[in-house]
Amino acid sequence: MTERLSFKEMCEKFDVTPRTLRYYEYIELLAPDKEGRSRFYTPREVARMTLILRGRRWGFSLEEIRQWLLIYEQKGTEPQLSEFVRLADRQLEVLEKERLQLDETIDELKKQRDDILKELG
Repeated sequence: MTERLSFKEMCEKFDVTPRTLRYYEYIELLAPDKEGRSRFYTPREVARMTLILRGRRWGFSLEEIRQWLLIYEQKGTEPQLSEFVRLADRQLEVLEKERLQLDETIDELKKQRDDILKELG
């Protein structure tokens, strides 16, 4: 029998709130085994949760992640990986723009701070 995690163990393992875990189930990102009122998470669900959180960290929307996971179920690994490359290319472009804007903001703030320090003294 494969090892399963309880609801509480899953929250602890991924450092997420019960509300987050329930929401991911509600939007069909996760589908735990249910026994009465208890939920149990298989290695498949643990792997999916890892991918979900990684995708969120990289800036993908939950709907993009849901669609990406669905591709694997419907079409297999290669189409899923191709879609990941497409999403990653788009997101890398977004992140590069954000980084440029952030660098400009940091430079501007440093200059303003330095100008004020000169005035003070």
